[in-house]
Amino acid sequence: MASLAEVRREEPEEEVSPMDPVARPEELRLLEALLFASAEPIDQATLAKRMPDGVDIKVALAQLQAEYAPRGVNLVRVANKWTFRTAGDLSWLMTRESTETRKLSRAAIEVLAIVAYHQPVTRAEIEEIRGVVTSKGTIDVLLETGWIRPRGRRKTPGRPLTFGTTDGFLSQFSLEALGDLPGLEELKGTGLLDSRLPTGFSVPSPSDDATLREDEEPLEPGDTLELLLAPAVEPEAEEPKTATEASAEAEMTAEAEIEIKADVADESEAAEADANEPDSHGDERGEADPEDRGE
Repeated sequence: MASLAEVRREEPEEEVSPMDPVARPEELRLLEALLFASAEPIDQATLAKRMPDGVDIKVALAQLQAEYAPRGVNLVRVANKWTFRTAGDLSWLMTRESTETRKLSRAAIEVLAIVAYHQPVTRAEIEEIRGVVTSKGTIDVLLETGWIRPRGRRKTPGRPLTFGTTDGFLSQFSLEALGDLPGLEELKGTGLLDSRLPTGFSVPSPSDDATLREDEEPLEPGDTLELLLAPAVEPEAEEPKTATEASAEAEMTAEAEIEIKADVADESEAAEADANEPDSHGDERGEADPEDRGE
């Protein structure tokens, strides 16, 4: 009895015959080759020049576009030029997320700490605590990060904005509440504060209560973040001068140049005259007079 392996050897192997080519116009293969090989989109006129005579380039492109429609790569037209692009519903495969880490400046860290511990606090109060003027750009950076926000306006002359921290601040520093901020003893233990502190020095205990205090007023509809981050106003462009104004200005400029040259010439003449005058103190610096020598 023949073994199973022998039976399998005796069975004739099925020959894999190549698939019969589907009837497909040759111009479609040519278009594929041109479009795949090109690094940039190709316009229709350039493609038509490379096609055999009698080929309707518009019909061929429409057929090739329909053929690639269900595939991962589609034939698309961009600025009247044709190219292959990844299918729109698969664009997420090509997306790459990256996190950019930027280090805060020392001034921004100081302002953030003051806002966190002393909120609600105004810009003037921040400057008083730091002892230096706070740049507007420093506050803008903290506003852009979403770690501080305008709370309201202080009930004082000028009605300055008051600032406080946000939930994003708590999330960034893994805090459940503002009360979890390190206190005086913790700051001493980490070496962030000198052990020899002035008498009466203390670290405030900030509150998570978002309710405005008695000395604060609510923000008005116009007090938006865009106002805080508004770009600098560019100077207005000067109106073009008329021919008469331009001519008058040129004449005034020429007269001013003439006066300047005249003043320079007068100063030069005066300097030359001073140089040619005899020195009244020549006897003191030069040789003694014969009478003084008794001659």
